[in-house]
Amino acid sequence: MSAFRFNLAATDGLARTGIINTPRGDIRTPAFMPVGTAATVKAMYPEQVRGTGADIVLGNTYHLMLRPGAEEVAALGGLHKFMNWPHPILTDSGGFQVMSLSKLRKMSEEGVAFQSHLDGSRHMLSPERSIEIQCLLGSDIQMQLDECTPFPATETEAEKSMELSLRWAARSKAAFDAQPHRTPGMALFGIVQGSIYEPLRMRSAAGLRAIGFDGYAVGGLAVGEGQAEMLRVLDFTAPALPADKPRYLMGVGTPDDLVEAVARGIDMFDCVMPTRNGRHGLAFTARGKVNLKNARHAADPRPLDADSPCPAARDYSRAYLHHLVKSGEMLGSMLVSWINLHYYQSLMAGMRAAIAEARFEAFVKDFKAAQAAGDIEPV
Repeated sequence: MSAFRFNLAATDGLARTGIINTPRGDIRTPAFMPVGTAATVKAMYPEQVRGTGADIVLGNTYHLMLRPGAEEVAALGGLHKFMNWPHPILTDSGGFQVMSLSKLRKMSEEGVAFQSHLDGSRHMLSPERSIEIQCLLGSDIQMQLDECTPFPATETEAEKSMELSLRWAARSKAAFDAQPHRTPGMALFGIVQGSIYEPLRMRSAAGLRAIGFDGYAVGGLAVGEGQAEMLRVLDFTAPALPADKPRYLMGVGTPDDLVEAVARGIDMFDCVMPTRNGRHGLAFTARGKVNLKNARHAADPRPLDADSPCPAARDYSRAYLHHLVKSGEMLGSMLVSWINLHYYQSLMAGMRAAIAEARFEAFVKDFKAAQAAGDIEPV
């Protein structure tokens, strides 16, 4: 069984392209991971997700530990078999969801005691239990338990939060190394915290490097600080992470966010945006966003994007997509989610090729020009 390994193939400025080798397959970077919260990418078949070009999907530890349960998934052969996805899976630690349910949880040094949003049952999520759950699920890339620092936060508040995450990182690593359910090739990523404060981000990154992880994530961004501030933080955070390990920006984002973050040396992304917006009739295309609810599409016989490799964008009329969305038909959510995930993966493939061919700057210029031009008006 192959080990987890990151091979950097080419750089163009700070942008990087490479391959992450895992026992269940290779992940081409820069990579976008569709979010499969409850062991499913919403409104998509697994083979469709794979067909968009996705090498890896993300599963949610919090939701899966509550339903159907980590031990139950393990007894059924693990998450890959359970959801019919034999390719790599990354699981988050569950910390973000627990933190977002602040009325139901109490945090301590030990971890987070919380009530299930499903039935009110009580649970303790510690660094050790989070790692145990992720190993029971069988995910290929696992995340340390951290506290996602809320925004805004004072520097004092952010420091306290970052230090707690760093202590939990050490416990997560110790638990991962000792975990009996761990199999060869599994990887563990640490998460840099520190809000918008450079000294805190530097201390967090240094502390994580000292512990030693297979990859490094940047957490606590895209939580309300705005794109300009997010990119400013990436400007000093990404270079502080090891060049020979994958760099993962958690929970991001728009197509423009992805391009700007890749330009700053980020390798991996996840976000619910393409599927969540797809379920509400908002499509992402090479010429920007298209709101299919708008009446201007009602009598338009043209496809959404005649040049797209995605059948949903190419083979269905705008009028039909508009009808499905306005009618609340399930097929509307399925088709627009498919369109969006296909576009995101096409964007990543375009960036990988541009970096490999040393033309990333031109790629970015063309991307921004096309997005700025906007969707063409109806005939």
